[in-house]
Amino acid sequence: MDGTRDTKDDEEAAKRARRHALKELNASPPETLTKRAKLSIGSENRDHILKDIETLTLEKYVEEISSSLLEGLAKCKTDKDIWAATEVISAVHRRLAMTFTPRFVEMLAQSLSPPPRNVSAVSSANLDLQEKEIAARITRQRPVFRVSCELALVGIIGKNTTSPEGKSGGEWIMKLTKDLLSHDTTLSSVPLLITFIKGYGRPFLGVSTNSNADEIPESEELVEKEVRDRFRKMCEGYYDNVSKLLVKEHKRLQEQDRRNHEAYIRSGEIFEDRQQAYEKMTKNYERLLSNCQTLSELLNQQMPVLPDASSKTDAIGISSGDRQRGDELDSNVGRGGQWEDDEERKFYEDLIDLKDWVPRSFLNIPEGEAESSSQAEADTEADIERLMDTNADVDETTEDGDEDIRSASPVTEVDAMVAPGPSQILTGLLGKLPDATSRDSIDEAAIEFMYINSKAARKRLVKFLLSSQKQRLDLIPYYGRLVATINKYAPGLAKEVLVAIEEEFRYLQRKRKVVKELSTARARNITWFSVLTKFRLVPPHVILHLLRVFLDDLSGTNVDSLAALLEGCGRFLLRGTDTGPKTAEMLELMKRKQGLQKFDQRQILLLENAYYQCNPPERGPIEHKQRSVIEQFIRHLLCDVLSRKTLDNVLKLLRRLHWDDPETERVLFKMFSKPWKVSYSSITLIAMLTYDLQRYHSKFCVDVVDQVLENIRLGMEKNIYKNNQKRVATVKYLGELYIYRLVNSRVIFDTLWSLVTFGHFEGRPLPGQVSPIDTPDDYFRIRLVCTLLDCCGMCFDRGSHKRKLDRFLIFFQLYILTKSDVPMDVDFMITDTFEQLRPKIVMYKTFEEAAVAVDEMFENTKADGDDSGDESGDEDEDRPTEADQEDQTVIEEQTEDRPTSPDHLVLLNTRENLGPSEEEAADFDKEFSKMLSDAVADAKKVDRKAAMSAWDTGVTMSGSVVARRTKRDADRDDIDANGGSSSLGVMRFAVLSKKTNKNQTRELEIPTSSALAAHTLSAQLQNKQEQEQLKRLVLDYEHREELAEKKGV
Repeated sequence: MDGTRDTKDDEEAAKRARRHALKELNASPPETLTKRAKLSIGSENRDHILKDIETLTLEKYVEEISSSLLEGLAKCKTDKDIWAATEVISAVHRRLAMTFTPRFVEMLAQSLSPPPRNVSAVSSANLDLQEKEIAARITRQRPVFRVSCELALVGIIGKNTTSPEGKSGGEWIMKLTKDLLSHDTTLSSVPLLITFIKGYGRPFLGVSTNSNADEIPESEELVEKEVRDRFRKMCEGYYDNVSKLLVKEHKRLQEQDRRNHEAYIRSGEIFEDRQQAYEKMTKNYERLLSNCQTLSELLNQQMPVLPDASSKTDAIGISSGDRQRGDELDSNVGRGGQWEDDEERKFYEDLIDLKDWVPRSFLNIPEGEAESSSQAEADTEADIERLMDTNADVDETTEDGDEDIRSASPVTEVDAMVAPGPSQILTGLLGKLPDATSRDSIDEAAIEFMYINSKAARKRLVKFLLSSQKQRLDLIPYYGRLVATINKYAPGLAKEVLVAIEEEFRYLQRKRKVVKELSTARARNITWFSVLTKFRLVPPHVILHLLRVFLDDLSGTNVDSLAALLEGCGRFLLRGTDTGPKTAEMLELMKRKQGLQKFDQRQILLLENAYYQCNPPERGPIEHKQRSVIEQFIRHLLCDVLSRKTLDNVLKLLRRLHWDDPETERVLFKMFSKPWKVSYSSITLIAMLTYDLQRYHSKFCVDVVDQVLENIRLGMEKNIYKNNQKRVATVKYLGELYIYRLVNSRVIFDTLWSLVTFGHFEGRPLPGQVSPIDTPDDYFRIRLVCTLLDCCGMCFDRGSHKRKLDRFLIFFQLYILTKSDVPMDVDFMITDTFEQLRPKIVMYKTFEEAAVAVDEMFENTKADGDDSGDESGDEDEDRPTEADQEDQTVIEEQTEDRPTSPDHLVLLNTRENLGPSEEEAADFDKEFSKMLSDAVADAKKVDRKAAMSAWDTGVTMSGSVVARRTKRDADRDDIDANGGSSSLGVMRFAVLSKKTNKNQTRELEIPTSSALAAHTLSAQLQNKQEQEQLKRLVLDYEHREELAEKKGV
């Protein structure tokens, strides 16, 4: 009871003391308090404001005090100010808890409310005004938000002061933050959230920014766990929205950057409004990116993945002197890159840095040297410029705008008379430039020029470069490298060159109708543009403007200029990241115009070449054919090793191969039946190998010959242009096979006749009759005939072969005259062939003359009958060898000059039938013994081989002469060649002997009544009857073959 009484007494005493204190308070209006509170309730005014709160009566002035405190609260900036404001508000809360605190909390909620939507809509009309309003609101709400969090943590804002629902301080802050962020469509309240999380993330969200902070027990937490979890999830959801907005703004910035870059390419500049808008967008994006990164760190969340910037961030800053280099040079080289090969890339991109070779004082680079040294260098530069300006005034010449675009070389006689100095050095340097045709020499010239660099020197250099020799277009790339190297430390040089070639381009466009006189100037101008573009000295919009000018008027000289420009730098522009899309559009436009407009063949070829030069078609890698080891070995033997010296060795190696293996035989057959796989000069050697292999593999050689004939026939049936070289090699091979006795003359003549008759109606070519496989303007069969005749035509120079070739040559002339105007090379080939085979043949001028000759030839052939009976024997016996062909021709001519005997012809070689008489045999033995003794004596004096050759030649010649005369006179039925019956009843025989190394014939008369003469006459008649019978059989056989061929056709 005593304790209760003491408590009540204490309370009563406190009330009395409070009433006493209130009676002692100053009842005057708190004007000083409100004024100080409006200025600031921070640390500066904290003590005065607290003293006023304790000494003044405040019950009647709650409204004024609340508004003044809220106004002063917005002016608190630092942490001390925030803590002082919280202490001031707590002091007022202790005095006026029931009247002040609810009213002040309501005012805090109103000040932290988001801006109304209609206000935001109105302010969006002006971006600058909207940004200012947002910045002002953030500045005003930041201290209010922080003080509200402090009041919630100390319990002033709680269940008794927030609302009738009785929310806690943490719930009140969460609801306030949710309303503030959810109604912020532009996410401009992110700085407030960052400030809140930085200062109060640990108590309200359970998120600590300090990883080393100690954990606080749950009982000591100022905010309930449920509220913390809900608050943290709400902030993480808001971060997701910020991340999505960041990705969206990133894409917008890339798109705007791409548009600005395209606008720069089109016009060469970016307008001011577009530039300002891009800068503002960049600024907002950077601010949003910074806020997102801060939230990511504070909430322990990952940053969103931003797409790679495909556009160029430095696109807006492009200038004529900028050089852009990719990080990966390999991607720019090759089929899909800007450069055709690495050498070209090095030439246009790997430029020397002059500061590594020239002192900085000559490059206008400050080095921080003493004032005196700088002044001396400036005086030296001034003297050089003055000298160069004087010399330039002497060298200047007048230019005529309509006649001469550029003057001659600026290195004149005046320069030679100037005293040695910078001008004379420059004159010598310019004189050496035409010989600088390598990278090292042109780089040395750039280094030398920088020692005399000045405005006047650059002027003379530009004038010299643009007035180089008209035909020396190969020097322009090196001059362009010189300009690009110097331009880094003399930026005006490239600009002067560009201005000069642009003026020349406009002049040439005005003179489009002047074609021949200005063709060289146009080529030089386009080459300069192409070279400077690849050195990146020409702005993209300039070179694209040139393409547009040519495409707008795609005719005349513009076609040539467009083709030259595309061949020079089209690949570079198309593969460039900044000019690629526009160049592709212009190429498509060129293709469309090419299809719509009419161009001549030359212009079409120019445009096609230019298009595929800068945009080559895609094609896969070349796949090398896989060959077996044996095939590689055989190809090596026949293609690489085979020669006249190694022929025997190659033959031995081929014979050692495993011929029973199908794969080996297939490879050999392919190589021997396809002569185009070896060189043209080796076809003869292949034919020699085929002849040598005939002894061991006869079936193989027969198959090779059959395949060669089939290839010739197939070539005539298809007549494909790409196979022409193969067909020439095949015909050449057939001729060589005849020379080496693998085919007979019948095959050769059948091939010749098929070449001039196959595909024509009834085998008769006519001028007005067009064959689909042998058109009048196709002269290739003529080449094949000439090739075959040049190879083996010289073998047909006697007997029936000669007559057959004569008949064919007549028909061949008819075939030639059915063609249109024969080209000059084919005409020369025909002339050479006829002069080699029949130099005295009559050449027909018109088709009618040739047709008459052909008709007469066919009639004579039918009347005389075919002479194939003469070939009843082995035709190779009549074919001379290469060694004795010339000697036989001489002896034949000498024999034909001898007068013929009126006697009947008899055979000289009668040993098989009767033989000579005893006297003749004795004479023969005597002469033969003497001849042998002479030969033995001569063998001691001369070479054995030469003697035997002379002996064989003499005997063979004489025998062949007698045989030819006997055969010729037998065909004519004239029996008075070497012996025959006369009116005296004797028959003459010719006896062959050799005296003093000379062949001699001696006549021997035998009576016709003798047995020798009788048997000789009977044998002669019998042989003639056999020949007539054989001739009839052959004629009947050929007649049947002709009928069968006609039926087949």
